[in-house]
Amino acid sequence: MTSRRARTLAIVTLAVVVPLGIVAVVRAGGDSDGGAARPVSAPVATPTEASPVPTDITVIVPGRPGESGAARPAEEVRGPAATTQNSMDVWFVRMMIPHHAQALEMAKLAPERAADPDVRAIADRIRASQGPEMGMMRGWLQNRGLAAEVAGHDHGTMRGMQSPEAMRQLAAARGADFDQLFVRMMTEHHRGAIEMATNLLKVGADQTLSEFANSVATEQTVEIDRMRELLAS
Repeated sequence: MTSRRARTLAIVTLAVVVPLGIVAVVRAGGDSDGGAARPVSAPVATPTEASPVPTDITVIVPGRPGESGAARPAEEVRGPAATTQNSMDVWFVRMMIPHHAQALEMAKLAPERAADPDVRAIADRIRASQGPEMGMMRGWLQNRGLAAEVAGHDHGTMRGMQSPEAMRQLAAARGADFDQLFVRMMTEHHRGAIEMATNLLKVGADQTLSEFANSVATEQTVEIDRMRELLAS
């Protein structure tokens, strides 16, 4: 070895989580004691203004299957972005709120008008489930600073929505007539909600809404089957 001390390269391998998996972090620099590189067990701190990412760190980002990795400056690497909503998520919530509201309006008529206790029981389940669901959807919009109303939109055109005249007829009915009208109208209403939920599952981006839409489609399908049995009895 010459009198001039040879420069060494310390390689520190850290586990860094990025969307494509585990990458190697390489930092160039001299080891003060000339020894081998030592593994670092401490977690990597989140970069802040007080502790910026050193510019001499290079991150090896794995490529796609069959492709080689690529070296990138560490400050350019970001963790997986949080799931965000898309326009269809927002549209679904804005449409489902008034859709639920009409179902609740129908269900509230049952206690004083229905003759069949099974019809009243179905109405009670609708009130117990869809009331809190409306609260959840309103909160979803509020947390994102989004308005619930859609200016100029006619909610009556949505699949399953009942006309004002049909709602008046339901409110005026009593006994068995109410039961049959309620089951027919609510079955149609549920089918509209199932269609909306199924469409969202195809194109939505928000995980919470996808789980909610799946729940709506499942539960309302079960309720349609129950109401069909009432009509057959």
